[in-house]
Amino acid sequence: MRNGNMRRLFTIDLKDYREDFRIFRRPSVRAIIRREGKLRMVYSPVEKYYKFPGGGIRGNEDRIDTLIREVREETGLVVIPETVREYGSVLRRQNSDRDENTIFEQENFYYFCDVSEANIGQDLDSYEEELEFTLRDVDIDEAIRVNDEYTSENAFNYQMIKRELRVLQMLKEEFFTVGNKTTVIFSL
Repeated sequence: MRNGNMRRLFTIDLKDYREDFRIFRRPSVRAIIRREGKLRMVYSPVEKYYKFPGGGIRGNEDRIDTLIREVREETGLVVIPETVREYGSVLRRQNSDRDENTIFEQENFYYFCDVSEANIGQDLDSYEEELEFTLRDVDIDEAIRVNDEYTSENAFNYQMIKRELRVLQMLKEEFFTVGNKTTVIFSL
């Protein structure tokens, strides 16, 4: 089932809205891609954060189709569809930064996947170009450190990066740590 229920990893609910506000839902997908003991992530040298490649689901688009499209656009990498496996979801709710009297609700669906070695080039949106999105292979501890140090005046961006930080920490705990030593131990 490509768009079925997925286990909930955690919820971020700022409760900075009134319950009678309308709800704007923007589900999204995120790719967890590993290569030689590192994670392949999008880095913004402008904002100084790491994020999992991915983005919003368009209309009735299938989650896996969205994952394939978003990874290709943000990184230039091509997802191998038969390698896609569920990890979990994170629900985020907060007051919208765009629309008055609106709750922004985003279910983020995280998937493990493999990619082909070919890089066919990014196809970034204008805001992604402004942030200078760059594909990086990063050690999980470095990604955690960078995102833990991230600060922003924009509460919306801040919550996004803190979400990514918490997922990184969960991945490290579940798949990268043996005793007190950080090492890659998963092969899904």
